[in-house]
Amino acid sequence: MSLPTRSTPTTLSTTLGTTLGAIALLGALVGCGSDDDEPATGADSSDTSSESSAASDSAAISADRCDANTEAGKVTYMSGYYWQASASILEVIAADRLGYFEDVCLDVEMQPGPGDTSQNAKLLASGQVQITPLSEQDIITSNANGLKLTGISSYSDAGLDILMTMPEVTDLTQLKGKTLGHKGYLPISVAAMLAKAGLATDDVKQVKVGYDPSVLTRGQVDALTGFVSNEPNQLKSAGEDVTVWEPKDFGVPGSLGAIAVNPEFAEDHPSAVEDFLRATFKAYQYCAEAAHVEECIGYQHDLAGADSDAEHETAVWTTETQVAADTPLPGKFGSVDLDNVKALTEVVNTYMSMTVSPDDAVSWFDGSFADAVVADDGSVIWPAP
Repeated sequence: MSLPTRSTPTTLSTTLGTTLGAIALLGALVGCGSDDDEPATGADSSDTSSESSAASDSAAISADRCDANTEAGKVTYMSGYYWQASASILEVIAADRLGYFEDVCLDVEMQPGPGDTSQNAKLLASGQVQITPLSEQDIITSNANGLKLTGISSYSDAGLDILMTMPEVTDLTQLKGKTLGHKGYLPISVAAMLAKAGLATDDVKQVKVGYDPSVLTRGQVDALTGFVSNEPNQLKSAGEDVTVWEPKDFGVPGSLGAIAVNPEFAEDHPSAVEDFLRATFKAYQYCAEAAHVEECIGYQHDLAGADSDAEHETAVWTTETQVAADTPLPGKFGSVDLDNVKALTEVVNTYMSMTVSPDDAVSWFDGSFADAVVADDGSVIWPAP
């Protein structure tokens, strides 16, 4: 894989300062898939009529499609990290609360994930979970290790892993001989970024640190890994100025908001997989509009309870949707970029000492489910044809 030359880093204030403007732009670009800004309403939960009648009431899908989705039974969705307001989590919460799943006759069981992607992958492969967020990188490595998963969607080829430094670092080569803190491992996208900048991984002293990002601003480390929607926002809220280095700016591939499905479930119930994405994408586009962010964060708070900090969760959501708006997929909204999968395969092989064939990696993804529910203009097809 040939990576482009290094670009100038963005400061935290530049990266995050236009969040709401970008969200409004996203809404304008992709649309809401409906004639107005009001959420679609599902069938009354007190109604004892059949699911087919519910479909007729909502007009989201036909009676036959409703029957097919009902036959899928309970669809268990496990989040990536509890009920954090991240892409691939918040919009699923919203789809449930707005009645979109009910509108397409899906019985979705919501389960919080512990933040251990390997556990999510194992539960998905075993069929105990039908749908879960997994990065395209994790889908590749899981399949290479013998698990059977299928990647079905993503919002962007940009990843969330980043590196932070204090503002006086203006070139990553300045980190040579310095200390880099991480949470237990160096993300491969950050390793690839350092390599592109001319640094080998052993050019920096790597140390494991906790989850307090102030270790950077206190000078305990010279660089710190994190997620673009998390630690930078925490430090900004604390009044600290740091520089955020994003692998995407160095041409390093990644993925944002990617979702995987159990392949047997997808084969047996293709319309249910399509309509899960239909409802989820509709909720994403609804919640990405600035006018609806507070409402959707409220749905997240209802699930997370005391663990939810509205200001922080809002920053997580608006930052991630901004990244998706700034780095849209080359194809349809929410689909799978197979060229990105191939590029990620090379990064995985280089930095995880694996030997995955790009053709094998591509076979572990299927963008047809997402493509089927999104129009050429990026809007969600609602109701279903």
